[in-house]
Amino acid sequence: MTEAASTAPLAQTPLHAWHAAHGGRLVDFAGWSMPVQYGSIAAEHTAVRTAAGLFDVSHMGRFRFNHLDEDGSLIAAFLDSVLTRRVTDMKAGQVRYSLVCNEDGGILDDVLVYCAPYDGGGRRFSLVVNASNREKIFHWLQPRLDDFPGVLMEDLTTVFAMIAFQGPKSRALLQPIVDLQLGPMKYYTSAFAQFALPHNRIDGVVSRTGYTGEDGWEIIVPNRDVQAIWEYLLAAGSSEGVIACGLGARDTLRLEAAMPLYGHELNEQINPIEAGLKFAVNLDGREFVGRSALAAAAANDNQPQRVGLTLDGKRVPREGYGVVSGARNCGAVTSGTFSPTLNCPIAMAYVEPEFAAVGTELAVDIRGKAEPCRVVPLPFYKKSS
Repeated sequence: MTEAASTAPLAQTPLHAWHAAHGGRLVDFAGWSMPVQYGSIAAEHTAVRTAAGLFDVSHMGRFRFNHLDEDGSLIAAFLDSVLTRRVTDMKAGQVRYSLVCNEDGGILDDVLVYCAPYDGGGRRFSLVVNASNREKIFHWLQPRLDDFPGVLMEDLTTVFAMIAFQGPKSRALLQPIVDLQLGPMKYYTSAFAQFALPHNRIDGVVSRTGYTGEDGWEIIVPNRDVQAIWEYLLAAGSSEGVIACGLGARDTLRLEAAMPLYGHELNEQINPIEAGLKFAVNLDGREFVGRSALAAAAANDNQPQRVGLTLDGKRVPREGYGVVSGARNCGAVTSGTFSPTLNCPIAMAYVEPEFAAVGTELAVDIRGKAEPCRVVPLPFYKKSS
């Protein structure tokens, strides 16, 4: 969960002092001082699966797009030209998962596109990008704005905070302080909301999104207001088993849910088709950066495929470990962990297409020993309805 060491001081989220005061083990993640855990990663993981957990995700990059005297159509056209998924038909309140690719179809980042209502019936758009790719994507997008005069991009990462409240009890605990009905909100939608705390009213955004495989909510509010909401939710849920969670549990949760992580399942040498993200690539009737390469990739049946693996025993496969069939090396692990929910080691890997079928018996080379594994359907875990 750490990035390469740097001489620059680590950035801090508005909750940094709270993390330090409450036992958070702080690590360098993408240039930010972030809590990897407070106690046991397994306990934090289980809290999210059974009750709810609260995550500080303020390190995620957040860009907002503006255009004076415009209804949002030019901003939508710009985003449509740089993202793999159609944007022009988005309605206010929708959130979409998409990807940013280079001309060769390699993934520069995976992102969330937010479409919000704006004055006079228009639309305002924003992007949430990975912390490790924030500067790269901002500088990649900037020159492409030249073809869309008047569209401006702001980096609001350090202006607003973002927290994620995830788990089966999250809705009931959040509802009392939100001035809208959460139940009717669909997955991947967002809304402006007012958070009514005992001594404060806070304007912000709530979305039914997350990175854990559970139902949950992500909240964006001004920096000065986030700690009040954070502490309220922890206090309100303490008797229900709600706890603060770090990046360690966020990683094991997303892996069980088979959600790809940039730098592991996604990078500039991997295209969305082999990553199993074809749903986020709209090729028909539009042009965008990387479209030609992705059209070719969509027609190529002879490229690696992302698969799920389960192993017997307790040995955990790690990134870079080889996947073998007999004496043949047929792939490599991209992420692995011991699953607290399934009580066995799990991994995601890229393997040659002839070895990708569910049920295929393979092995992972763990420090020179071939540990048997099998290809299983993704995701490993699905929340109960």
